[in-house]
Amino acid sequence: MLPSALLTLATTLLLLACSAPEPRSGGDAYQAKRYSQAQDAAPLEHIDANSVTDAVPRADPILAVGNKSPYTVNGVTYEILEDYRQYQERGIASWYGSKFHGHETSNGEIFDIYAPSAAHKTLPIPSYARVTNLENGRSVVVRVNDRGPFHAERLIDLSYGAAVKLGYMEQGTAPVEVTVLDIAGVDDLRDVPGGHYRYLQLGAYSTERAALQLQSELQAFLQVPVFLNEVDASGKRLFRVRAGPVADATQMKLVQQQLIDGGYPTGQPLP
Repeated sequence: MLPSALLTLATTLLLLACSAPEPRSGGDAYQAKRYSQAQDAAPLEHIDANSVTDAVPRADPILAVGNKSPYTVNGVTYEILEDYRQYQERGIASWYGSKFHGHETSNGEIFDIYAPSAAHKTLPIPSYARVTNLENGRSVVVRVNDRGPFHAERLIDLSYGAAVKLGYMEQGTAPVEVTVLDIAGVDDLRDVPGGHYRYLQLGAYSTERAALQLQSELQAFLQVPVFLNEVDASGKRLFRVRAGPVADATQMKLVQQQLIDGGYPTGQPLP
């Protein structure tokens, strides 16, 4: 039997707006209009655990959409974690399925019932976490791209596919441990209050010494900070040289002109 708390997950998918989502309560009339199914359920096409692969972590930008903080659902206020890289917590996991398949998650992605994804109340979207079933030791890496479960005793909601991977699909819930994966190169792609900011990537080096040399040369004349950003690329550590943030397109053009005047490439703009 599916846990009745899954019905509350409609609010998970109602956090979207142009920049920062506004949670809505999602009453019966709204539910009937948005979803063709009245109750959540497993899909008609069942899968086995071996067919579910881990999500592949990458340095996705943490944008404003899906990350409004604080936000309130069902009278409870939540705040998105700023210091989340060492996050590890144990609690109860549930899952959600066919009712939500093909609908938007909290950051506008389309929920795929078979993909290894998850909903969490306070982790930034997107982020990646390893979820381990404490009853059988099975684990799966999921992409957190949704909000929920808005139920006091639930820690995380996994997709049907991830629940199959962990072996608790039929019982509905399981005790789990959730550990966030620290992905290099995320923080430099984060939005800030008041709008987007942008960077210029000016080089990527396999040695820190070469990156520091370029940083020193550029910081001597650029009017924005120049910094190093370490990132894993295909199993290798790279040192990227970046300039910014810039306030707007006008400042971006100014920085690029300064690079041209100094005899350097204009760089690659980033979100």
